[in-house]
Amino acid sequence: MTVKLGLLAQLEAKPGKGEALGEFLEAGRELALAEEGTVTWYAFKIDDTHYGIFDTFESEEGREAHVGGEIPKALGQVADDLLASAPDIAPIDVLAVK
Repeated sequence: MTVKLGLLAQLEAKPGKGEALGEFLEAGRELALAEEGTVTWYAFKIDDTHYGIFDTFESEEGREAHVGGEIPKALGQVADDLLASAPDIAPIDVLAVK
């Protein structure tokens, strides 16, 4: 397995919506498990309003399949209710893996 690519999504919850955003992200694990091209998928909490997702992929095809997949669709459905601003999503190159 050669993980070369990733996505980093930073999310800011609306005031009072951090817990709900965290629960949404925890539930997203089930969707990530169904993605064949997603090697790893992490949802994380930085503080009460800042959360994120970090994913890794072996190929650009896997990354594109994820971007067009169920997790972004689900996030789009709850964004108006939970997010203070649009997600900051950046494609990244993975330099080293242990």
